Amino acid sequence: MTEQSFLSEHFINRELSWLEFNARVLEEAEDETNPLFERVKFLSIFSSNLDEFFMIRVAGLREQAFGDLAPQDYSPDGLRPITQLQRIAVRTQELVAAQYRCWNESVRPALAEHGFRLLKHDELNGDQRAVLDRFFAERAFPILTPMAVDPAHPSPRYHNRSLYLAALLDRRTGLGPAHLFAVVQLPQVLPRLVSLGQGDDLQFILLEDAVSARLPELFGGFDVLSSTTFRITRDSDVELLEQESDDMLRLIEKRLRERQRGQAVRLEVAADVSEALIRMIVEPEEIKEGDGTPDSYSELYRIPGPLDLTAMTELARVPGREHLRDTPFTPRPPRGRGGRGSEDLFTSIRRQDILVHHPFDSFEPVVEFVSRAALDPTVLAIKQTLYRTSGDSPVTRALMAAAENGKHVTALVELKARFDEANNVSWARQLERAGVHVVFGFLDLKTHCKLSLVVRQEGNVVRRYVHLGTGNYNPTTAVLYTDLGLFTADEDICADASALFNLLTGYSQGHHWRKLVVAPGDLHRRTIELIDDQTRRARAGQPARIFAKLNALVDYRVIESLYRASQAGVPIDLVVRGICGLRPGMPGISENIRVRSIVDRFLEHSRLYIFGADEDAQIYLASADWMPRNFYRRVEVMFPIEAPKARERILEEIVPAYLRDNVKARILCADGSHYRATRGEGELRHRCQEELLYGRAGGLPVMTEQHAGQAHDAHAENGHPKAGGETARV
Repeated sequence: MTEQSFLSEHFINRELSWLEFNARVLEEAEDETNPLFERVKFLSIFSSNLDEFFMIRVAGLREQAFGDLAPQDYSPDGLRPITQLQRIAVRTQELVAAQYRCWNESVRPALAEHGFRLLKHDELNGDQRAVLDRFFAERAFPILTPMAVDPAHPSPRYHNRSLYLAALLDRRTGLGPAHLFAVVQLPQVLPRLVSLGQGDDLQFILLEDAVSARLPELFGGFDVLSSTTFRITRDSDVELLEQESDDMLRLIEKRLRERQRGQAVRLEVAADVSEALIRMIVEPEEIKEGDGTPDSYSELYRIPGPLDLTAMTELARVPGREHLRDTPFTPRPPRGRGGRGSEDLFTSIRRQDILVHHPFDSFEPVVEFVSRAALDPTVLAIKQTLYRTSGDSPVTRALMAAAENGKHVTALVELKARFDEANNVSWARQLERAGVHVVFGFLDLKTHCKLSLVVRQEGNVVRRYVHLGTGNYNPTTAVLYTDLGLFTADEDICADASALFNLLTGYSQGHHWRKLVVAPGDLHRRTIELIDDQTRRARAGQPARIFAKLNALVDYRVIESLYRASQAGVPIDLVVRGICGLRPGMPGISENIRVRSIVDRFLEHSRLYIFGADEDAQIYLASADWMPRNFYRRVEVMFPIEAPKARERILEEIVPAYLRDNVKARILCADGSHYRATRGEGELRHRCQEELLYGRAGGLPVMTEQHAGQAHDAHAENGHPKAGGETARV
C-alpha cells in the first residue's frame, strides 16, 4: 500500500499552538473558582511564559524572516516566518489585552477586597508618604542612577527584561541642553512592590510610581514634561554550535553576558505614553511598529497596567490568608516501600521495581537514593546527570559528600539548560572543588536524560541500581510538577545505564542497547516503529491502541505515522500539555485521534507512552517529547515499565484518570482551538490531579461535588508556579 502524502493544512503551526497553550494558562487566572493567590500566580506564569517565547521562538523567527532562509526552515504547516510573526503579533496583542482585563477588572479588585491595595502616589496619606520618604532616602536614592541621553552621553544598552523609566525634560536652570531625553533603570535589588505599612490592610506602591514621583529630584534643574515605564525583551538564544572552546564553563559564562546584549524583539510601554517618548526608545533599538505593508508587523505593546506581572507573586508570599491558597498536601511514600527507614532502599529496589509518581508520591526516596549511597560503605561509585537543580540541591550536596567520603563520583552537569545556565555553572564549580569528576556532555547536544546510577559491593557481587525519571533532580519542582520515575536493579537496564554514562563521559560507542531507547541515535526510529506496529496490527484485525502523554507534539514524521495509524483504525488518545502540531478529527485522516490538554494545579510534565492494548501493551516512560530537538539535538532516554504492579498502576489508575478528566481538560479541535471538557447530565465530576492526590491511589474516596466545594471554600485549589515565587518553566 502506498503511503499517503499529507498536506501542509494537515498540520497546526507550532508557534500559534504554543500561544493557545498560554491562553489556557490565562484561562486559569480568569477562572474565579480558583483561589485568588493562585490566579495571581497564573497571571505571572502567563507573563513569564510569554517572555521566554519572545526571547527564543520569536527571536528565531525574526532571524529567519530577515536573514538567509534555508528551505528546511519552513514549518510543516507551510507558513512563512514573516507570516508567523504577523499572526503571533495579532494573537499576542489579544492575549495581553485579555491578561490586563483580568488584572484590572477582576484580580486587582479582588485583592483589594482581601486587604491588598496597590496605591498611586497621589493616593498616599501623610503617614504613607513619610514611609516612602524614608525608603527613598535610605534605600532607593543611593542606588538609582539618572542617565541623560545626548551626544556626550550615548544611549545606554537597556538590559533584557529590566524595567526602566524614560522621561522628556526641559532645563529650568544650570547645566545641560534645553531639552533632554533621560532614563533611570529600576534595579532588581529594590523591591518592585514597596510596602507602605502592615496591618489588616497591606498597602503597596509600585517602585516605578515611587521613582517617577521623584524624577525632579533625580534630575535637579529640569522640569519633567512626560515619563513612562518601559521594558525591552531581547533575543536570548545565543548559538553555541560550531564555537570552539577548551572550557565549556567559560563559553557558557560568555553566553550569559551576551544574552543581555541581544537584538530587541519586543518593547512594552505604558499605555498612556507620549509618541515623542516612544520615538526616543524605538528608533535606536530598531523596534518594528507595523506600517501596513505586506511584510510588516508590530513589536510594540502598549500595556494598560503594571509592566511584568511576574512581580505580583510577591503578594502571594505574604504569610497567612491560607484560604487564598491551594490546599496543602503531604506526598505519600511510594508503593512497594514503607516510610524512610522501614527497609533499606536498595533492598526494596532489589526485591521489585518501584514506580514513583510525583508530586503524589514523595520525592524523598529519590534524594535518599543518592544521600544514602554517599554514606553507604558498600557503595563504590555514583554517576548522575544534572539538568536543572534547586537552589540548595540536596542531590548535589550528597554527591559532594560522597566524593569527600572517597567514592568515585561522576556528575554530568548540563550547562546549556536554558535559563538555568548560571545556576549550573555555580554547582559545577562547587562539585569540582569537592572532588567530583564533572563533565559537560557534548557541545552540540544537550544532555536531557534523567539518570542516576549507584554501584555497590554486595559480598562477592558488584550490583548496580538505577533511577530513571521524566523530570529533574529538583525537590522544589518535584512538589509542583507531575513526573514519573522508576527505581530498578534490572540487569539489562543497569548495563545500558553504565554504557550511557560511558558514552557521555568518554564517547564510548558500540554498545548494543538492551532495553533503553536512546536519542539521538535510536529514539526517533523506534518511536515510528512502535506506532507503525500498531498500524499493522489494526490492518490485520488485531487489537491495537496508542496512548501518549507528553508536553509537546511537533515532529511531522511522528504526526504522519499517527495519521496512518488512525486511518488503519487504531484508537489514539493523546494528552498534550502544550504545543500540538497534529489536527485531530479530520475525516479520513485523523478521525480516530483524540487530543486533550490539562492545565491544573501541578504543571503536567511527565512523558508516558503506551503502544498496544491490554496485556500486550508496551509501556515506556521518557525524558523526551515528540519534537525534533528531543530526537536529534539532545541525549534522551526512553525506558520500559515491565514490573506487573507498576504496569497495573499505569494502565488502571494513572491513564484512566487523565482520560476521564472533565474539569480541567481542554479538547483540541481540528481548527487548532480548544474547548473545555463538559459533563453530561448526571455524569460525575472528574478532576485527574484531584483524584490522583486524594482518590483511590491515596486510599481516600474521590472528592464529590460537595467535598470539592468545601475544599474550595476552606483552602482553594490551582496554580503551578515554582516555590519561592519563581514561575514554572515550560
